Amino acid sequence: MTTPKSGSGSSRKLVATLDIAAKVLLVVLLLIAVVYPDLGNLRGKAMGFRAVAYPLGAAIVPLLWWWLWRSRGRAYPWLGDLLVTLPWLTDTLGNRLDLFDTVWWFDDWMHFMNWGLLTAGFVVLTLGRDAPLGAVVERALAFGPVTAVGWELGEYVAFVRHSPELVTAYTDTLGDLALGSIGAVVGALLVHAAAQRGSLTEAPVTGRRAPRLDAQRSSQPAT
Repeated sequence: MTTPKSGSGSSRKLVATLDIAAKVLLVVLLLIAVVYPDLGNLRGKAMGFRAVAYPLGAAIVPLLWWWLWRSRGRAYPWLGDLLVTLPWLTDTLGNRLDLFDTVWWFDDWMHFMNWGLLTAGFVVLTLGRDAPLGAVVERALAFGPVTAVGWELGEYVAFVRHSPELVTAYTDTLGDLALGSIGAVVGALLVHAAAQRGSLTEAPVTGRRAPRLDAQRSSQPAT
């Protein structure tokens, strides 16, 4: 028996189902947290900011596809969308289960894993499957640390500056940035490894030619 690839019909249906389910669950959890903040364990954690930013984060790929990529004939990137959606869901679910306050390492794991997921989604969306390792790592470093800094700035403005966490914010922020950056590189490397094995075939939506192809063509002698 062979394992279906990410670009096959059956696999695309499964990924699409998981993607839609993740978005629906995210909306449900956020609605519960808005109506019952204590139940969602988000009181004092910028619930208003999360209620707006998290759905937008989960909707960014559908919006970009509808606005930019659909007219170019690009198939909907279910896998890339799922990878971008999952971090918003896992953060919300982690708060709902009160894991951030009861499991000491959970926040560190979230920064590592979620930036791995986000960067993996970004690489899937923007790089060809035959992109060389150097291009994949470069893309991860361009995306992961920059967005991690943006997240930390958002957290500070939204609630950290007015919370007891301000006392340890500097040390915590440095750790979060390091873990997020490492996670970004690991996520990108996993995507590259899957592409090299041939188990990842979903085409990128940007349509950019892989650097490897350009290098091969430029190295060929003129005839």
